[in-house]
Amino acid sequence: MEFKVNIAQTLKELLTQEDTDGDKKITINDQGPKSFALTSTSGTIHTLKGTYALSNLLQELVIAGRGDQSVATIPLSKLEEPPADRVSRMIRNYFWDGLTRSIDADGIAALVSDTKNEFLAEQQLKVYVPYQDQMAYDYYKALEAAHPIEVVRLPEDISARYVADLNDKPGILALRLCQEGDVVLGAPFVVPGGRFNEMYGWDSYFESIGLHLDGKSHLAQSMADNFQYQIEHYGKILNANRSYYLTRTQPPFYSSQIREVFEKNKDVQWLASHLATAIKEYETVWMAPGKRLTAIGLNRFLAEGIGITPEAEFGHYDAVLKPYADQAGLSIEAFIEAYANGSIINSELDAYFIHDRTVRESGHDTSYRIEGRCADMALVELNAFLYKYETDFAELIKSVFDDHFVVGDKVYHSKQFEQAAVKRRDLVDQYLWNESDGVYYDYDVQKQEQVVFNSATALTPLWCGMASEQQARSLVANLLPKLLEKGGIASCDGESRGAVGPERPQRQWDYPNGWAPHQMMIWKGLDDYGYTGQLHEVVYRWLYMIVRNATDYNGTIPEKYDVVQATHLVFAEYGNVGTEFEYITTEGFGWMNASFQYGLTFLTDQLREELNALTPPEHLF
Repeated sequence: MEFKVNIAQTLKELLTQEDTDGDKKITINDQGPKSFALTSTSGTIHTLKGTYALSNLLQELVIAGRGDQSVATIPLSKLEEPPADRVSRMIRNYFWDGLTRSIDADGIAALVSDTKNEFLAEQQLKVYVPYQDQMAYDYYKALEAAHPIEVVRLPEDISARYVADLNDKPGILALRLCQEGDVVLGAPFVVPGGRFNEMYGWDSYFESIGLHLDGKSHLAQSMADNFQYQIEHYGKILNANRSYYLTRTQPPFYSSQIREVFEKNKDVQWLASHLATAIKEYETVWMAPGKRLTAIGLNRFLAEGIGITPEAEFGHYDAVLKPYADQAGLSIEAFIEAYANGSIINSELDAYFIHDRTVRESGHDTSYRIEGRCADMALVELNAFLYKYETDFAELIKSVFDDHFVVGDKVYHSKQFEQAAVKRRDLVDQYLWNESDGVYYDYDVQKQEQVVFNSATALTPLWCGMASEQQARSLVANLLPKLLEKGGIASCDGESRGAVGPERPQRQWDYPNGWAPHQMMIWKGLDDYGYTGQLHEVVYRWLYMIVRNATDYNGTIPEKYDVVQATHLVFAEYGNVGTEFEYITTEGFGWMNASFQYGLTFLTDQLREELNALTPPEHLF
């Protein structure tokens, strides 16, 4: 049944009656009657009841009002749509489009208006272009006349000192441009959402899982192309394509990205180009001695910047800096300026900020698991990711390139990567596996000891196939129950977080919070190792939490959740991106969207029916 309604009139009546707190949403916090007489232009009335149906009406009115029409036909089926089906449909049909960006004439406006640029005195966005990319330089210079941008060519050799000197003049880094005839377009990419308008490293891989499922593999391929551009021109896959990230990479997922794109496009030439670049990244970013390769043969993260991170929120480091500022007889602001320009040299702070930047490079910013020591640690997840690189390289070379892959004057065979993977697995067993506890722990290379901290990242060896069957049984028996909460898998267990000290402020990558990439990797691992019962439970708990919060809070799908309370009302640093919107969320949040679509693929038809019925997980498991 369809209802033809006056958009403006219906919207005004609905908000006046039901949006009692005036936030331009309809949620369970509103105190209206939760019953609305939807009246058609012909006078027919249909009564909608409950927060969910009323917020759906609000959303559908806003969608219908995006055009010029004053009257819209609203299908009642959308207002009373099964909630899991609705979340999935909104992601597939609306959210990915809302998150798609490009750095070209059509897309530059979104970057210019980004809130990160509000403090710029000249209100001009700097666009930094690689030294070698003349086409990009010419293209962006031509845009200067019509847009408030300033194009800057980067030097051929980019030093950490040069990057630090850009801190007071930050800007966006160019990505791949594609020329078809006379038309130049930026290779599109998907952003996380909210305040994030740049392309992030590991976010892009997890977003791509959802893009493939939703028939948007072209976007996943485009992001792989942008990864390749970053490696070729900036030397690494960047934390994100902003100037202050030039010295910082992110968790490595490039081999998984190109494998999954290749499964869709079957383009051997495309794969060959990207495989060569991926091997280059592996050799230069990860396996170069003395940097991210440690003395024990396992890998660490190591951000190579100088000084205070410019992207941190104002006041973020005040507690750290105040003792040093007091000792110098300076205000915090004056101390920061003196430390930044080099007139104050402090080796203790230098070490602190190396670890701090490295935490951010790890993607887990921030967590007590790695705070203050990250650059000294061989992390379980990083070595699992690189084991996946090595096995991916071996399998692709063997299956696609007849075990003979040539890059320049080098010839690669599957055996060398198979041997590298075996060596890594053996070293992981030696240094990271704890036989008595039956779990993996990170290893402090400087102190030569394991760091006992139960983390969701310790399950990543299941995701990449590195764990033995016995190790998998131990992880599922010993670690999974400690992390399983009402809303899914927590980033760490309460005991590990509690040992840090309950008086310490919350860190967003710690208990009680849960994050999409952890869930998605754990699901794949449980599925690959045949733990179907556990898989169904952890997936259902996560999806139920998402759907329950979306139905109660006007479709909200944010960055992170408190999985202990199964709520998006998270009280930790940086807030919760994706909760600030009016009327309707047009984006959700990138990897949250992907986790929902991916999670649905693991549910049986019966469990999906239960999810649509909002059956709590405690009634099923």
